[in-house]
Amino acid sequence: MNYRHYAFYQRLAVLALLVMTSSSLFAQNKITQKQWEAIQQDEHYLIGSGRSANLEEARQLAMADLAGRISSKVESQFSHVLQSSAKGKNVSSESKMNSIIQTYSSVTLNNVGEYQAKEKGQVVVYRYMKDSELRSMFRRRINLAKKWAREATYQLKDEKIGDALQGYYWSLALLRSCPDPELETVEEESLEINMVQGIYNRVKDILTDMTVKATSVDTEDGQQRVTLEFLHKGKPVVNFNYKTCDKKGNDCGEIYTAKDGVGELIIPANEKLGKQTVVWAEYEFRDEANIHSEIREVLEKTDPVPFAAAKMAIDFSGCKSTSGYEVQVLPANNIHAPMSDTNDMKAVVDDSDRPQQAKSGSVGNSCAETMKAVSEGMKARNYASLKPHFTSEGWDMFNKLVNYGDAKMLKSPTLQLTVCGDYTVCRSIPMSFTFKGNHRTFTEDVVFYLNQEGKICEVAFGLEAAAVNDIMYRDAWDEYARYTMVHFLETYKTAYALKRLDYISSIFSNDALIITGSIVKSTGNRELGPTKTAHVKYTRQTKEEYINSLKRCFAGNEYVNIHFGDNIVRRSTTKPNVYGIQIKQDYFSSRYGDTGYLFLLIDFEKPKEPLIHVRTWQPDKDPNIKDGRIGINDFLL
Repeated sequence: MNYRHYAFYQRLAVLALLVMTSSSLFAQNKITQKQWEAIQQDEHYLIGSGRSANLEEARQLAMADLAGRISSKVESQFSHVLQSSAKGKNVSSESKMNSIIQTYSSVTLNNVGEYQAKEKGQVVVYRYMKDSELRSMFRRRINLAKKWAREATYQLKDEKIGDALQGYYWSLALLRSCPDPELETVEEESLEINMVQGIYNRVKDILTDMTVKATSVDTEDGQQRVTLEFLHKGKPVVNFNYKTCDKKGNDCGEIYTAKDGVGELIIPANEKLGKQTVVWAEYEFRDEANIHSEIREVLEKTDPVPFAAAKMAIDFSGCKSTSGYEVQVLPANNIHAPMSDTNDMKAVVDDSDRPQQAKSGSVGNSCAETMKAVSEGMKARNYASLKPHFTSEGWDMFNKLVNYGDAKMLKSPTLQLTVCGDYTVCRSIPMSFTFKGNHRTFTEDVVFYLNQEGKICEVAFGLEAAAVNDIMYRDAWDEYARYTMVHFLETYKTAYALKRLDYISSIFSNDALIITGSIVKSTGNRELGPTKTAHVKYTRQTKEEYINSLKRCFAGNEYVNIHFGDNIVRRSTTKPNVYGIQIKQDYFSSRYGDTGYLFLLIDFEKPKEPLIHVRTWQPDKDPNIKDGRIGINDFLL
């Protein structure tokens, strides 16, 4: 069980304990038979019963009976669900209602009482609750749906299409499990909706405004590998998930993840490409919902909402074979101005509007020649021939990277060289990584770090373009600090993918405050501590505990993949070398996935040896904190 599983199951255990405690409260208090008779005669109570020789079985039967009675009471209030069908299939109203109520019974039914009796050698268990609790139960879920809709609206404004699609669909799924009278029109920021229909339209509009183009096709080993470009209103989308399905959207197979608009599709070599070649948008985000028990219950137990616009025909106009591709490298000494030809490598990007970057005069042609040779070798998958271009440590990392799933270079790259301190940084070679074990393909931009001898000493998975820009446009910060921050985050992210446990252990201080889960505990940390214990609702782990759980995670998963986005970086006002980084993190592994918020408090006093003092992870935003996310102001330095 990895550290995510630990936090997740711990949270479920606490919830189960709360429900069990609530459910048996009246039994523990030994209510009298007279009190029980009064409850039976009170029309404001809903009562379910179960009979068995086994106590636990009787309790389960009673709970199922209570759920059925709740379902019967509220069925007439779910016309918006009962009148629809699931992907063209007719499903009975009773079956739909049972599915909906099941999403409440395991995690949301509060204030459920229990009374036990014995009759003819059997145990009879009664579960009961006031009908007034139903409204409270529905309102809690609607408030959760509003929260996700609000979050999606912010993401849509920032053109973070993947995140917006996730938030709106989760909101829609939650709303569809609530009765009609509760679904009033609400106004939130620019979001004015008649709940279900309004959110449905938001998802439909996003999908309708999506287009996908094929930029190149490469045929090898009996397969056609199509490089795709995903656009929303003409702009590349961030972290967009898509999949292949049959003509009706059923029997879906592999899930692909595009990065900064670039993705891949693998299809048989004998399949004709054209208008009939389609992909389907993955808008449910089931893997990411694992950490939120209520959303997970809803997605698992209710029918998905079909969207015709999720079927996306691929535009092949302008698509070309990659057999004649050329690698283009932008020399580091001229990246801010229109460039003349240098060794037949032409500038294709104007970076004049970016912040001034580090300069070192002429870097020479060695790094450009190295990267062109490496790119061509990667394209041909002739990896062994590239060893002379690496240091021993760099070669070890590169070997792990190209063996991270089925690695494949995508499209003709345009590589940008930048000098930063002792290194030359090359951005970036787009690659896909396919894992057959659970049918996932990720797209990553691979970044190379070259030493002063022109050899590659490190490789990393690059951050999303928006994350890099957010850091690099901080003009008030030292230029080297900005590069160091990007470098650190990319190395940190890559360390999890390549399972570099030694590196991860080295960057945590021995007294690091590592927080996950959902239980309030005093930290007792001698190095630093939270300003308010109410802000830390997460279980403390020692460095040793965290590393051990991470070791189990690495051993038990075919892969681990992390996507960062929506990052906020702030510098301490009292310690200028200390930075707080808030990041939205999508975590994927072959056995588990979730979305949450990561916070790192890092000391860059020694830039080559950064030290993490605090690592927190939140499954959700915290109402006790101003912007919902733990940040640098929540800790005493």
